[in-house]
This record gives sequence, structure tokens and C-alpha cells, in this order.
Amino acid sequence: MTPTAIKNGTKWLASADVRPTRQRVALASLLVGDGMDRHVTAESLFDDARGVGESVSLATVYNTLRAFCDAGLMQEITVDGSKSYFDTNISDHPHFFWEDDRVLTDAPAEQLKIVQLPEAPAGAEISKVDVVVRLRRK
Repeated sequence: MTPTAIKNGTKWLASADVRPTRQRVALASLLVGDGMDRHVTAESLFDDARGVGESVSLATVYNTLRAFCDAGLMQEITVDGSKSYFDTNISDHPHFFWEDDRVLTDAPAEQLKIVQLPEAPAGAEISKVDVVVRLRRK
């Protein structure tokens, strides 16, 4: 990893007061080191870490992603009720899920128009609406 990637990862952690352990800095550097947003699974981030020579367990990657979400650095998007993707772009925005490749990408938010939502049941309020548009190639 480049010094710039490590610097960016460390700054990202500091922005949410997340303690910068060696493994957190390494994973953060992979996630935001180049300044681009990422959609990852725990498994894909684990593979990326191993690919750059980081000694990290899959359990640590899961725990670290959970800590990043809890700190507000990432959001979790669940597809099919079982597969979790983690997004470094924490703004409200829709996603495309490419079924053939099992890849999650951002969809153009400016093209999404939600006209009306159902009323929340008594004693509840809507906290967020997640939009995942499933795609397959023709």
C-alpha cells in the first residue's frame, strides 16, 4: 500500500474517532486509500488484504467492517437477505445489483423518484429506504 493510501485510511478512521490499530489502518487504506468509494463483501476485502500481504483473518475483517458501520464510516446493504455488501459512500443513494457477477454498484440517485411510501404502523417511523435494483445482462 502506498503512503498516501495509508494516510487517507488513517484520516478516515480519525474522522470517526476509530482507534487506528494496524489491521484497521490496513483495511481502511484498502477501502478509501485512493479516494474512491467501494462496495465490498467481507470475503472480497479479505482477499484484497491477503493480496497485498496483510495478515488478517476473515473474522477480523467481519468485525472491522461491523466497527466501521457502527462508527458511521460505512453502510451495510443486504442483498437476498443473506449476502452483505459494505459501501464507503454513506449518503442515501440507490444501488444496482448485477446478478450475473454478484456485484453491487451505485445507481444514479437523480433518476430515482419515490412518489409515496406506505404509512408506518402505529408506534413506528420510517428510518431509511434502501433501493436495490437487480440487473441481469441480456
